[in-house]
Amino acid sequence: MEQKIEQLLSQLTLEEKLDMIHGAGLFRTEGVERLDIPAFYFSDGPHGVRAEFQNSKWISAGNDDDYVSYLPCNSALASTWNRELAYASGSVLGEEARGRGKDMILAPGINIKRSPLCGRNFEYLTEDPYLAGEMAIQIIKGIQQHDVSACVKHFAVNSQETDRLMVDTLVDERTLREIYLPAFKKAVQEGGSYSIMGAYNKLNGEHCCENPVLLDEILRKEWGFDGTVVSDWAAVHRTKEAAEVSLDVEMSVTDDFDNYYLANPLKELIQKGEIEEKLVDNKVRNILRMMYRLKMLGEEKTLRSSGAYNTPENRKAMLAVARESVILLKNENKKLPLEPKNMKKIAMIGQNARMLHANGGGSSEIKALYEINPLMGMKMLLGGNTKVCYAPGYMIPTKEQESEVNWQQDSVNLETMAAVQVPVELRDFTDTEEGKRLLEEAVALAKECDEVIFVGGLNHDYDTEGNDRGTMKLPYGQDKVIEALLQVKPDMTIVIVAGSPVEMPWKNQAKAIVWSYYAGMETGTALAEVLLGKVNPSGKLAETFPYTYEDTPTGKNGEFGKPGKVEHKEGVFVGYRYYESKEVETSYCFGYGLSYTEFVLEDLAVSADGGSVSKDATGDICVSLTVRNIGSREGAEVIQLYTGPAEKSDEHPVKELKNFVKISLEAGESKKVEMKLTAEDFAHYDIEKKAFVTKPGVYKIMMCTSVQDIGLVGEWNYQN
Repeated sequence: MEQKIEQLLSQLTLEEKLDMIHGAGLFRTEGVERLDIPAFYFSDGPHGVRAEFQNSKWISAGNDDDYVSYLPCNSALASTWNRELAYASGSVLGEEARGRGKDMILAPGINIKRSPLCGRNFEYLTEDPYLAGEMAIQIIKGIQQHDVSACVKHFAVNSQETDRLMVDTLVDERTLREIYLPAFKKAVQEGGSYSIMGAYNKLNGEHCCENPVLLDEILRKEWGFDGTVVSDWAAVHRTKEAAEVSLDVEMSVTDDFDNYYLANPLKELIQKGEIEEKLVDNKVRNILRMMYRLKMLGEEKTLRSSGAYNTPENRKAMLAVARESVILLKNENKKLPLEPKNMKKIAMIGQNARMLHANGGGSSEIKALYEINPLMGMKMLLGGNTKVCYAPGYMIPTKEQESEVNWQQDSVNLETMAAVQVPVELRDFTDTEEGKRLLEEAVALAKECDEVIFVGGLNHDYDTEGNDRGTMKLPYGQDKVIEALLQVKPDMTIVIVAGSPVEMPWKNQAKAIVWSYYAGMETGTALAEVLLGKVNPSGKLAETFPYTYEDTPTGKNGEFGKPGKVEHKEGVFVGYRYYESKEVETSYCFGYGLSYTEFVLEDLAVSADGGSVSKDATGDICVSLTVRNIGSREGAEVIQLYTGPAEKSDEHPVKELKNFVKISLEAGESKKVEMKLTAEDFAHYDIEKKAFVTKPGVYKIMMCTSVQDIGLVGEWNYQN
């Protein structure tokens, strides 16, 4: 392959090479027809293949053939804690991207969830680097089996939307290495991602797409990445700096393609002798290498996957993901599952009962082939013997007619972006005449029904690219509506559909609380199946739900959502690492999720090299235990392995996730679970040695069903 690359490269003119390293359309680069090098086509996004745009304008192409499967968002996928489903989801995304004629899908998004207020959190997996990396590996492999490149994003530390084009993210080296880089490293080294996307933000003073430490030293030299680095759209700001680092393709949002930084401006610098042409050659090599891997060049073109989209198999796979993504947060007195024979008339109250979410959120927006909302899901499953009534309960103002021009056209206008740097307004219309009427109507309906299900939460006015939230509170006065309904129906079931955590001031009053992220085209089906007991919930939180934003590390230090500079003062204490180490009480902890059955963990054994653990043990550490289903029905449990120092230290978190297994058990069934650890799983980054180091000492090995529900504890005594 490398010989073929050099042969092609030697035949290319400078102009042809430059055409290959910058956009020639909003979602394509130019090919070289005389050498049979095709144009290269990109597509958003993580939750399905985006609708077609005109080549040079952010206006819909107006096609009727670009409806696709709407995938569960990455937060929903992470909540399954299921590597097989991550692969299946990636496979659907890759097959449909190829079926639509795309060469690269801009996914997965694996940025660490630093703050619950980040508007783009629903596109990301988790607050934990290990879980993010493990799921990313499988998503990437699933995508790329269909001869489509994954493009892991956004590299790196892209953790807020406010001032996202220019904000300088200040992160110390240890935090960078332990929290924000590990998932990307796994993505390229173990997932084999053919591409990675540079982020908008600056990292320690230098834009990520022009950052030699990030792109040259870490990505290329340390990690050995030989794939293609693509800029986020309009993330390049200077020609010389972008040309001299390991950035291969510049994409943007404007239609003056010849004036992109890596187009005519770069050509002029080369002709003046200020930049060597060999820098362009390096970029083209990486692009050609990716094309060969995708079977886009040479004799293998005839073997390239054709893909497909909207297949019944893909819809089935997405339903499987949606089912396992639903999280049962509370089930007092076994309120759930609901019994259909006891329900002649039920009320579903709340805008999210019938709202659709596919066509929103920014670049994740898609044209869904269909989307089943919770109201439809319940009606479909209950059938004609139960009357299902709906009331909105609260007011969401009607949007003005949307322009045919997509929002991204102005997304690099700094004046426009400055206008949206303020957090999204928390709107409440319950005191208006219409708001009062809707609430009264909902309460009246609740009184006359056998069961009440409130379905509220967020939407893509709040979970959206380009904006951060200003609070964790529910918008539109939903807390008032919930409290009013609980007064007349204390056993009401509360379902929250959202992309990021919300405050739950009514939590203690509620009998049953169910959480669903935006779970794709089968959201309503999966929710109804869980509520009615056709599916036993097995989702687990992949992020911590704090009580209030003030309880979070960024809420304490004020270093989030600011324009200009944001310092990560919390260091490695991100997410549960903070709450557990600082002993901060949370609403629901990382890894938490209930079931309709019960499990116990038994018989922990820890050994090294097949024998007992001793202070001079070397090699893999084998951890085994037995999991038993002691309930009355089949279910699935996630066994989570955390490590931590036996003696608490201010320097290190008390618990860190290092492995997990999800298993299904019939009622009364038990299974042995085995996991492995190495000395590296106990290591932390040493700034002076510039390496991960495992210090001698005693470490705890905690087998859990959530970060707080510790079932069994073992120890490992490490001596170097």
